Amino acid sequence: MKIIDRYIIRQFLISWLFGILAFLIIFIIIDMMEKLDDFIVANAPSTVIFQYYLAYSPEIIKLMIPVAVLLAALFVVGRLSSQSELAALKASGVSMYRILAPFMIVALVISLLSIYVNGWLVPYANQKKSYIERVHLNRGFQPSVKFNLFFQVGATEVVSVNYYDTQTQIANRISIQDFSPKDETKLVRRYDAMQMRWRTDAQNQKGGWVLLRGTLRQFTDTAQTLTSFIDLPFNELSLTPEDIEKKQRTPDEMNYTELGEFIQNQSKAGQDISRWQVEYHMKIAFPFASVIMVLFAVPFASGRPRTGAALGFGIATAVTFLYLGFMKASQVFGYNGDLDPFITAWMANFIFFLAGMINLFRVQK
Repeated sequence: MKIIDRYIIRQFLISWLFGILAFLIIFIIIDMMEKLDDFIVANAPSTVIFQYYLAYSPEIIKLMIPVAVLLAALFVVGRLSSQSELAALKASGVSMYRILAPFMIVALVISLLSIYVNGWLVPYANQKKSYIERVHLNRGFQPSVKFNLFFQVGATEVVSVNYYDTQTQIANRISIQDFSPKDETKLVRRYDAMQMRWRTDAQNQKGGWVLLRGTLRQFTDTAQTLTSFIDLPFNELSLTPEDIEKKQRTPDEMNYTELGEFIQNQSKAGQDISRWQVEYHMKIAFPFASVIMVLFAVPFASGRPRTGAALGFGIATAVTFLYLGFMKASQVFGYNGDLDPFITAWMANFIFFLAGMINLFRVQK
């Protein structure tokens, strides 16, 4: 790697890290001022407040990474231009494409790291943040009773629950349908019960479900049998209360793998999965906004040595907000099922990447 590449990368990374830190501090201060009354009313200790903002930080960082990349690229290119270093590079035969290369490499690395942050770190932090809000700050309270739940358990079982109480771990009006592994359209047996309770064995600390006041229907090719029961242990059901809580998380609280499994289960249960699919693809698409920001920032900032910096900053900032606004607007069509979820998530990247390439070709090399 040449000296100029190391110089640009070092300046770019320092500026980017400084921008992330500055945005993080500003957001925390503003949010802390808004939640000050909540902290006082809840009598939250300083350790809880610290843990809350420690869990909130990954979400802020995720949102500010593209903006920090934009400002860092503008600052570095503006500094190269103001100190005549950019002019010297061009005079020595270095093209704009070559100058752009280290910026793009760093932006691509940041995007790849952002995929991990967006797909795994942020959901874990959001779980901690939601827990602190519910337990310590009495905010974001979720009712203990959940209605109309559907689960795909294994390859052949479908479980539906009319309503479930998370505190007592009791499912009401439960239906369990077991299909043949050879023919998934063929129903083998069906359990219908008024309640399903989770009971723990005090000796081995293992738990299991018990069906209360229900019927069991068993189907064959030629006959159907009906059996009533009052208390029927149902330990073969692999679904646990923890699994039910896990399946009720929002997409922001699910990592990339969990959200994919959730979408598959909801699809098998016949639910509309358009919204979840958009969120699933957005976990990968949004991190590449950093590459788009660099593609616009560097050519704009290097356009004119004197007036280009201010003008480039304004235009690039406008493009950034236009990009984010277009991404949010396109999500609505994906949520409604009007557009393919993959196209919805990546449409803004495709369009603005093409616009950035056109802008790059028009800049003096």
